[in-house]
Amino acid sequence: MKVRIEGLDCPNCAKALESEINKLEGVVNANIDFLKSTLTYEGEDKTNEIIALTKKIEPNAKIIYKRNTNKRNYKFIIDLVLLLVGIAIGLMVFFINMPTWTFWTLYAISALFIGYNTYYKAIALLLRGKMNENLLVTISVIGASIVGENMEGLMVIALYSIGKVFENIAVNKSRRSIEALAEIQPDFAVILNSVGKEERVKPEEVPLNSIIIVKAGEKVAIDGKIIEGSSSIDMQSLTGESVPINVKTGDEILSGSIVLDGVIKIKTNSLSSESTITKIQNLVETATKNKSKTETFIAKLTKWYTLGVVALALLVWGIVWAVTKNFDTAVYRGLIFLVISCPCAFAISVPLSYFSGLGNASKHGILIKGSNYLDACANLNTIAFDKTGTLTTGQFTIDEIKVIRDKLKQNDILHLCALGEQYSLHPIAKAICEAYEGNLEKISAFKEIAGKGVEFKFKNKKYFVGRKSKNLKDTCVELFENEEKLGEIILSDTIKTSSFSAINALKEMKVNTVLLSGDNEKIVSKVAKEINVDESFGKLLPEDKYNWINSHKSKMQRIGYVGDGINDAPSLSLADVGFSMGINGSPASIEASDVVLVDDNPEKITSAIRIAKFTRKIVVENIVFSAFVKIIFLLLGALGITGMLWAVFADVGVTLLAILNSLRALKYKPKKKN
Repeated sequence: MKVRIEGLDCPNCAKALESEINKLEGVVNANIDFLKSTLTYEGEDKTNEIIALTKKIEPNAKIIYKRNTNKRNYKFIIDLVLLLVGIAIGLMVFFINMPTWTFWTLYAISALFIGYNTYYKAIALLLRGKMNENLLVTISVIGASIVGENMEGLMVIALYSIGKVFENIAVNKSRRSIEALAEIQPDFAVILNSVGKEERVKPEEVPLNSIIIVKAGEKVAIDGKIIEGSSSIDMQSLTGESVPINVKTGDEILSGSIVLDGVIKIKTNSLSSESTITKIQNLVETATKNKSKTETFIAKLTKWYTLGVVALALLVWGIVWAVTKNFDTAVYRGLIFLVISCPCAFAISVPLSYFSGLGNASKHGILIKGSNYLDACANLNTIAFDKTGTLTTGQFTIDEIKVIRDKLKQNDILHLCALGEQYSLHPIAKAICEAYEGNLEKISAFKEIAGKGVEFKFKNKKYFVGRKSKNLKDTCVELFENEEKLGEIILSDTIKTSSFSAINALKEMKVNTVLLSGDNEKIVSKVAKEINVDESFGKLLPEDKYNWINSHKSKMQRIGYVGDGINDAPSLSLADVGFSMGINGSPASIEASDVVLVDDNPEKITSAIRIAKFTRKIVVENIVFSAFVKIIFLLLGALGITGMLWAVFADVGVTLLAILNSLRALKYKPKKKN
């Protein structure tokens, strides 16, 4: 079951609520996606119980079935108004003379208006045996009031609440930027119905092999091939590239593309559930479920952090009381310790840094399935590539057909090869089948021989199509009848222009490059030399690639593998980071990979590594900076050198600075060198 959950303040809040929901009887695998504001779970329908639990733990959060932006803004406005009214009442309390009972009444109202959300969360979690930063702030406000530091107590909750407002704005800005990628699905598709008239329907209602019409300014709803018309299209939402691309009749076009001019007719080759947009949405939706080691460590740390801080605050209180013999001073310094120790800076900035990095990558057409894979990208020092369709275009053309047996013609060789290749999805097989213009008859006893070719029977004769000879120099398909060679077809593939710049960029980043291919060793060596790859290996079966990666993986050598076919799936799974080339690649390779490059551009690998390294840098900066400032102020507070207001700065101020620093990961341009 999947519902929308809105109003969560931070990833830490989402994690705490998720943990409590998982404890409900009948709920299995509950997961809150803070990035997309969704709650998914398996098991029984526990909607009412989840709504009640959410209301207790996170009063600002609401489970809803339909997004309502106005309602969400309305709640935010109420909170903001109460905060401002509370601050105004607080200022009046301290700067206008009034009777004692009036002072305390207005003081209580002011503190309640300013921090009612904080107090409610603290009490709700405490009743369930949980403690977090809300409890620390609540204790500090009450304690400051008890020892007569009323103004500082009010300032603590006021500055904390103002800080939470800015945190909420910053987090929502990041979320909207990231979530925008998942909102590129058009609301409708225009199809030609059975009587030839245009009909507007939902994308999920479009049958396979339908004809859809897309006009200027509209989005393509389903993947397909253009059968009429031409246009310039904007694919920025898919690939991150802002330069329009010209398409014409016969070209493939991806859903999510925007037609800029003219009208085109498209024959769909997928259902809405299998289209490019849906694949992107699914990848983005699951990205935050895989946490990086740093993020997981922070989540575990904050679980026990609050309890430890309370214990240390009591220790500080006891030591100061023993030294100064002054109860109020001891309590005051213990409260300062509580305020400074709030884990907000860590709990918010670290996940937000990773969210921003993932969102930035998505905007550039790099779909990373989780922050742990983003972390892994930063550690890569070796990238292994498949050749066909990865560094080369994968679009083969026939250069020559050689006839060896007399009385046969070139078309006979092409016909027999096409018969054997008709069930294959390999680019070479497609090129041969497309080149043969006749109908392909049925064959029998079809058998695929991994890494070599296929055997089959046709008109009671046994044929082999593939490669038997070891010393072929070119990309060549041989044809045998029994053991007699009838002929061969020589094909060629072109290197992508982006492959040259991708390899050069990786070398500048001191990343070793390797080419692993099933093609002829001489062809592989030639391609490797041309694009300046460090090492190359040819005539490799899928298990050979797998074994190469397995033997070279170590703590010192972190390997990324780039591929696009079904045969690449094992290697993609084994590598530290698997990159699948193109959202239209093999479903098996996309499933097995950790990163999907939407537009088949190997240059995006360098962009992914740069974004990952920059995000890691931001995370380390936030952790080191927050820890350093907190330790300094903890010592100063315990010694009585700083007061409560400086403690608030050390908490809220550091949190806000860390959040602003985190958002740099969203704006970073990966084409710049680190």
